[in-house]
Amino acid sequence: MPPILVADLFPEITARLVALLRSLTPEEWHLPTVSSRRTVKDIASHLLDGSLRRLSMQRDGYQSSGGRRADEPLMDFLNRLNDEWEIGSRRLSPAVLVELIEWADAGMAKLFQSLDPSGPAIFPVAWAGESQSENWMDVARDYTEKWHHTQQIFDATKRASTITDRHLMYPCLDIFMRALPFTYQQVAAAIGTIVTVEITGESGGRWHIERETSSWRQVLEASAEARSTVMMDQDSAWRLVTKRRSFEAARKQFPDIKIIGDQELGKNVFEMVSVMA
Repeated sequence: MPPILVADLFPEITARLVALLRSLTPEEWHLPTVSSRRTVKDIASHLLDGSLRRLSMQRDGYQSSGGRRADEPLMDFLNRLNDEWEIGSRRLSPAVLVELIEWADAGMAKLFQSLDPSGPAIFPVAWAGESQSENWMDVARDYTEKWHHTQQIFDATKRASTITDRHLMYPCLDIFMRALPFTYQQVAAAIGTIVTVEITGESGGRWHIERETSSWRQVLEASAEARSTVMMDQDSAWRLVTKRRSFEAARKQFPDIKIIGDQELGKNVFEMVSVMA
C-alpha cells in the first residue's frame, strides 16, 4: 500500500478548527462531547497538548521527568498524561487556548513538512499493529487525531462541519482503514478470502483486505469477489472507528451499516478502533 501523505493538510485543518473555536459562545465551550468526560474546552486543550508535546519531544528532543512507569500499561499512561494536562489547563481562557493552538500548530506543521516520509517515526502506530512506523504513518495518525476531535466539537456545538469535504475527510478515512489488517489478525479464513469495506458519501471509497498464509494484507484492488462486504456512510464510519464499544452497542448505534455476504466474517469490522481508545 502506498503512503498517505498529509503533512500539507495541517495548516488547513487547523484554520478550520481555529475558525470554529473563535465562533463559539462562552456557554458552548462547556458543552459535553462524545469524547469520554470531555467538554468542548477539554478537547481543545487536548489538541493543544498533542501539538506542544510533539514540538517538545520531536523538534526539541526534550524528555520530561514524568514518563511512563515500568509497570504502567500504555493506555493508563496516556490517560494519566491527558488528565494531568486537561485539569491544569482549565485555568486557561478560551481566547488563550485558541492563540496557543494557532501558534503550536504552525510549528507542528512546519516540523511535519520537514520530515523524510520514509524515515523512522518516534512513535509507532499501535492501532495499526505497528511496532515501528515510518514518519508518514505517524504524521497521518496525528492528522486523524486533529480531524476527529475537531469533528467532535462540530457535533457537540451542532455547527455545520467544514471538514467533511473530500479534500480533508477522505485522507482521514483512508488512514483509519489502515487498521483493517490488524483488526482481522486473529480471524481465520481460507487463503485468498477478501473482505471489503465500502463507505458511501462524498468522502467515501472502498478498502479491501485479503487473507494470506498467516495474516491479512490490505490491497488496493480486490483480486476476487469479496466474501463479505461491509457498507456504511461516511458519518457512521468515523464514529465507529473512534470509540470502542461492544458489537451489540455498535449495531444499535449504527443501524444503517449493512453486511453483504458472510455475516460472521463481516462483523469483525465493528471491532476496528483507529485511535488509542
